[in-house]
Amino acid sequence: MVDAIFRALGRGVVRYRWIILVLWLIGTGAAVHSLPSLASEVNNNNSAFLPADAPSNQAADLAEPLVGPADQTLVQVVFVASHGTLSSSDLSVAQSVASALRRVSTVDSVQFAGVSPDRQAAQVLVLSSDSPNDIPSLKTLVDRMQSVVNAVPTPGGLQIHFAGQIATAVANQAQSEKQGKQTQLFSLVLIIVLLLVIFRSLLAPLLTLFPAAIVLQLSGALIGGLGSVGLKVSQITQLLLIVLILGAGTDYGLFLVFRVREELQSGRSPHEAVEVALSRVGESITGSASTVILALLSLSLANFGLYKDLGPPLAIGIAVMLLAGLTLLPAVLAIFGRAAFWPFSLEHRDLRGGLWGRIASRLVQRPRLALMVGLVVFGALAVAVIGYKPGGFGGTLTAPAGSSAAAGNAAFQKHFPEASANPTNLIMKLPQSAWSDPGRLAKATQLLRATKEFTQLTGPLDPNGTALTPAQLVSLHNQLGSAQSLPTAEPAGTDLSASLYNSYRATARYISTNGQTVQWEAGLTAGDPTSSAAINAIPAVRASFAGVAHAVGVSSSGVAGEAPALSDVSTISDQDLKRIVPIAVVVIGIILALVLRSLVAPLYLLASVVLSYLASLGLAVIVFVYFAHQGGITFILPFLMFIFLLALGEDYNILVMSRIREEARQLPLRQAVVKAIGATGSTVTSAGLVLAGTFAVFAVISARQPGGSSIEAVGFGLAVGILLDTFVVRTVLVPATVTLFGRLNWWPSAMGRRPAEGAGADPPAGPE
Repeated sequence: MVDAIFRALGRGVVRYRWIILVLWLIGTGAAVHSLPSLASEVNNNNSAFLPADAPSNQAADLAEPLVGPADQTLVQVVFVASHGTLSSSDLSVAQSVASALRRVSTVDSVQFAGVSPDRQAAQVLVLSSDSPNDIPSLKTLVDRMQSVVNAVPTPGGLQIHFAGQIATAVANQAQSEKQGKQTQLFSLVLIIVLLLVIFRSLLAPLLTLFPAAIVLQLSGALIGGLGSVGLKVSQITQLLLIVLILGAGTDYGLFLVFRVREELQSGRSPHEAVEVALSRVGESITGSASTVILALLSLSLANFGLYKDLGPPLAIGIAVMLLAGLTLLPAVLAIFGRAAFWPFSLEHRDLRGGLWGRIASRLVQRPRLALMVGLVVFGALAVAVIGYKPGGFGGTLTAPAGSSAAAGNAAFQKHFPEASANPTNLIMKLPQSAWSDPGRLAKATQLLRATKEFTQLTGPLDPNGTALTPAQLVSLHNQLGSAQSLPTAEPAGTDLSASLYNSYRATARYISTNGQTVQWEAGLTAGDPTSSAAINAIPAVRASFAGVAHAVGVSSSGVAGEAPALSDVSTISDQDLKRIVPIAVVVIGIILALVLRSLVAPLYLLASVVLSYLASLGLAVIVFVYFAHQGGITFILPFLMFIFLLALGEDYNILVMSRIREEARQLPLRQAVVKAIGATGSTVTSAGLVLAGTFAVFAVISARQPGGSSIEAVGFGLAVGILLDTFVVRTVLVPATVTLFGRLNWWPSAMGRRPAEGAGADPPAGPE
């Protein structure tokens, strides 16, 4: 029944081959022309993918009176005097720039945040209504702000840079687009070279890759369109889509092209070869793509947005690739016919011959030995998993070298207090205004300095290096009013010193206009906020700060910043891994059971993937932790490796097992295994090399980018996992297990209850 459906599809595709080709080309061109590009929607901030009820997000909401709504954007503008201290003319320029920035269309407010303690730099904070996750709008905002800065005359020696997460995100977006193009280009070159070696013909590689190249453009446009209406797209989504479409798409192409070539070698006409090939491998391609799609859609159940939003875009890409694999590729093969394989000889060959046929012949004689050796080797690699240490949570503040954002961040870290460069924010909501009860601020500051969790601490009573007493704070407020509205220079007619005036003006960053929301910016004793040590220390930091908040009697409090956000990322990611993996296993098990018509085979096929996953992760730990001496491997590696190896590994399982099942209808099982492995061995190894090669390109290009080591580990882990699956699991361990299980492989279908018709019994296995 299923074969008949795909045979009918094959006839339709062959008949309307030219129409199908034209529709694909026109549709792709229209989508690419009318929809936003995928690269324009990339967001690299992990904390942006946290759920609203995450503690760090709740703390950010608490800080809204100080920093504005969480859905607004904060851009820092840094003024640096390379000639020494800032002069009055330099400060006048800063005031002029601030006034001009207020006229930018999406800017809501501009606040002069003060002069650095060494008086060599100043900063202005710009709050915009643009969403912090809308990268195209942010790029427009930064470009407009840059135009404003360029239009204001500046004295010699005064440098103006943008700094902070938004400026860095915009700079990284351009870098991400460049990296995506490099990954796509080098992956295409690698695949073409591999396919030329595999097919030994000129057209077959290009025809096999053609649908994947078309789908990459079309799916990128479709996902970019969804990104413009709210779907979050991370850099890893963009890069994984490239390697997944090119790799998996080429895999599906190889499944069909190899079978078409086999049918041509058996003497069929080109059109009949396409029809028969699609009827035989159409179900395998559909089943393979379905396992990947469902595994990816299971990510929608995750709480961490990076995982939750990773699934739908990649599933869309694979779904489009499946449609192209069942229509566009067969249409193209029908158009070119035998010419697709020129100058390769299409003479008939014995499928039990060749390298993989000979390996299978020996393997079925001693299946227990092959299985035991494989289990021992894989088990030894899997033991290394116990050395896994999560890392790679941060990196969002690293701007590309040479960019204005990189210069701005460097200046910010040099001239302003260490805590302000990438602080951990300690936020309290006071029961009454700080102006009426300043002693509460003094007590909180004293208790915070007494804890062991914080190093440098900047807050309401020490906002820029010049300390204020509670009495001075109240007096200055009564004399000057709100710090948020003060000009850059002290008003005429006051007897205030410049340092005292600047110190009070800087409290705008730490005390809200109504005086009830206050914050301290702290450095962590545990280390840099992006480090694993700092992230692991956050539970203790939160507990310590909660104790201080309780002691001073505040109504609510919270800890915000990069380290708390990444701590929430770590916690939620671990929870998702434990919840999503069982769901994905069950879903893919059901697909395997339906395709193979068996309840037994899916069990050991899934077990083989789990073993391969553990061995691959163990090898990654050995390489990155023990050999490269990295403090940890990116936290997303175990999750992504499991999902992708589970889904992609089953691609080859389905192809191999479907062919064994096909041959076992007429042959004793051991002969069926030999013939099936002889027929599919080249397909599986070729597909595995292509897919692993694309992930390897992904790893190498990522390693060359600033902060790319996390993505490098993902590429390495997936490439190694695919190679182990290809050369050991699918072509050795699985055939050995099939041989040992015999007809039980197909239980409870009819094949599991009878020998092959007219085939005789299997010969006994050779001595072990």
